Amino acid sequence: MQGIKSNVCGIEFGRNLIDDNLKWFCWLLDYLIELPPPHLQQESYIREVMRGAKAFTLTFYPTFSSRKKNRPLTLSGMNAAVRATVRVGIYTGAKVYFVHEGYQGLVDGGDNIRQATWESVSMMLQLGGTVIGSARCQDFRSKEGRAKAACNLVKLGITNLCVIGGDGSLTGANEFRNEWSELLQILLKAGRTILHKEAKRSSHLNIVGMVGSIDNDFCGTDMTIGTDSALHRIMEVVDAITTTAQSHQRAFILEVMGRHCGYLALVTALACGADWVFIPEMPPDEGWQDHLCRRLTYQRKIGNRLNVIIVAEGALDRHGKPITCDIIKNLVTKKLSFDTRATILGHVQRGGTPSAFDRILGSRMGVEAVMALLEATPDTPACVVSLSGNMAVRLPLMECVQVTKEVTKAMAEGRFEEAVKLRGNNINIAIMNVGAPCAGMNAAVRSAVRIGILQGHNMLAVHDGFDGLANGTIEPMTWGYVGGWTGKGGSNLGTKRSLPASMIEEISLNIAKFNIHALVIIGGFEAFLGGLELVTAREKYEELCIPLVVIPATVSNNVPGSDFSIGADTALNTITTTCDRIKQSAAGTKRRVFIIETMGGNCGYLATMAGLAAGADAAYIYEERFGIHDLETNVEHLLEKMKTTVKRGLILRNEKCNANYTTDFLFSLYSEEGKGVFDCRKNVLGHMQQGGTPTPFDRNFGTKMGAKAVLWLTDKLKESGRIFANTPDSACVLGMKKRATLFQPLSDLKEDTDFEHRIPKTQWWLKLRPILKILAKYKISLDTSETATMEHVIKKRGTV
Repeated sequence: MQGIKSNVCGIEFGRNLIDDNLKWFCWLLDYLIELPPPHLQQESYIREVMRGAKAFTLTFYPTFSSRKKNRPLTLSGMNAAVRATVRVGIYTGAKVYFVHEGYQGLVDGGDNIRQATWESVSMMLQLGGTVIGSARCQDFRSKEGRAKAACNLVKLGITNLCVIGGDGSLTGANEFRNEWSELLQILLKAGRTILHKEAKRSSHLNIVGMVGSIDNDFCGTDMTIGTDSALHRIMEVVDAITTTAQSHQRAFILEVMGRHCGYLALVTALACGADWVFIPEMPPDEGWQDHLCRRLTYQRKIGNRLNVIIVAEGALDRHGKPITCDIIKNLVTKKLSFDTRATILGHVQRGGTPSAFDRILGSRMGVEAVMALLEATPDTPACVVSLSGNMAVRLPLMECVQVTKEVTKAMAEGRFEEAVKLRGNNINIAIMNVGAPCAGMNAAVRSAVRIGILQGHNMLAVHDGFDGLANGTIEPMTWGYVGGWTGKGGSNLGTKRSLPASMIEEISLNIAKFNIHALVIIGGFEAFLGGLELVTAREKYEELCIPLVVIPATVSNNVPGSDFSIGADTALNTITTTCDRIKQSAAGTKRRVFIIETMGGNCGYLATMAGLAAGADAAYIYEERFGIHDLETNVEHLLEKMKTTVKRGLILRNEKCNANYTTDFLFSLYSEEGKGVFDCRKNVLGHMQQGGTPTPFDRNFGTKMGAKAVLWLTDKLKESGRIFANTPDSACVLGMKKRATLFQPLSDLKEDTDFEHRIPKTQWWLKLRPILKILAKYKISLDTSETATMEHVIKKRGTV
């Protein structure tokens, strides 16, 4: 595929100079398209950063402004960051202010700067855009305008700013901070503007930034606020378009945002299985037109009824000329006579309901921003709070901006690394699904199959889990076998919860019969247990001495060895969307409390994260024991809440949080204790949480994990096609831990597993529980012993 070459040894997608996720996304995209490439080439690339975006300020107080070519822009997830910053700011005892209409409001002052209250950020989590406005601002570009802004801040005693935006907005905020002392002197010399005691009280200005951009284009962060929601909007359109294209045998060309950055286009192409993608970082080689036409023609010959081409709005050819939808449409129509349609999404990508990921990301970043300001001193440099893996980190603001500008320079000079070819061995790898079905399983299977074929392996499908392996329900999988699987929910291979111990002899016989050299097990806790049972049986059955890898895939997110499981994000978004609708109902009827039961077994991940994303008043889970006193406290909290302007309540309960305090019990308790003040309703979500179309995160996470698993197995196998694998490191769980994906021996994970309750003994997300309670206005203490520390981008990763 020439629109974007593969192998990325040093991808710069504005996040990390060598970014693991995008490295794989770019590499995988080239290898997972519908037609296997004649040769496998890789090339690193670098990308530029879009300038400007929103900003919000804080004393703790928020404000938004836009400085991308003077256009005010908004994105989903901002309101979650505003809400978290306001509430945590108030929780710490600070006065929090809204600055309406961005930097323009900062300059104009007056009613544009208003004190925020706890209730003023209620019912905004589910809203897109920004409720406090965004506006163009030329005044802030001048020193005179910044002096006015400084005056407004000094009068209110504001000495802390929190800014959401891209490098343009954040650079402007840092310049404002650097000039602060000079601006104060200007105001003092002007006379009758500010008093000396006011200037002394506001002698320094602290700044912390949060990165907001749908393009995911800022160095130092794995994901910017708004990106995941934009991917949701794009995938909704792609899924809708493909049904029409399939019916009418059409070719569809879809343009997505990304004037200087191809992240949205690249990840969309990977998530939907597109035939071709154009991004600004990698102009296609000369003759791409003929190559594209050959590719599309071959697709039709092998029976595909549709073609999808993704184009970033800033795509260019090798001569710097734009590649637009119209150019591609005319090419395909004239040379191939295909029925072709072009769609430009435009600002649809910026709107809509924020995804669960963006709500949680905004909330986490808002909390960390407040913590950073609390710890700031006059000597503390301006920092950006960002996401690295699943960890919040702090990075020097100007180092990030500097690397971003160097990326721009490198991209303009067209510096790319040389292509590298991949070769593989011919072995038989079997793939199976085990446990409950979940969204994203099929994406992982598709990725594993196609990467395996490209490595020269024979890929085998095992239907119905370990039952199928014992019964011999095994068949070869071809490239076209898994076509279109990325966007399909559930498990196309079929899955069961049966474990192998009771049929281990039949399984070993079939492994020998089908000459299986390696095994990929995709599933939940049953997959983990099944892998352990196979490893234990190696001593008796030599056939089981083959490399195997377990890929966690379950809505419960309870597999030891991984912080995230495929399918959990889709389930989380399903719960969040349902809670949004329920809250809307409660807001209309008033004085109503809803109790929602979520899945997850004994693992409270879904209840906790959905509670954070939906703004729940409480979330009951097994890992955090509770009693009648806690229930009494929650009821009293809701009774007090009904006296405010927010007259509704939302309670989440994990299905196995307590054997006695059931959903029915909680419903009866809340109904009785709330008589005369509020009424109560209950809702058990059930198996709807396992279904639905996979989210962009689950599609791409599954794709990445499937590919890594097969490549790891390839390394474990010798050229002869089989090895005798009986060491602990030959049977692993592939999981994401903090900032990296790791292969961890199954046997090593036993000590960290609570087998009785089917959960890991340590859960990273439990540290987010206090945030949920603080944002619901409970009076608790927040443990700040593990807040993020400042890290250096340039020293850590080097410059371009």
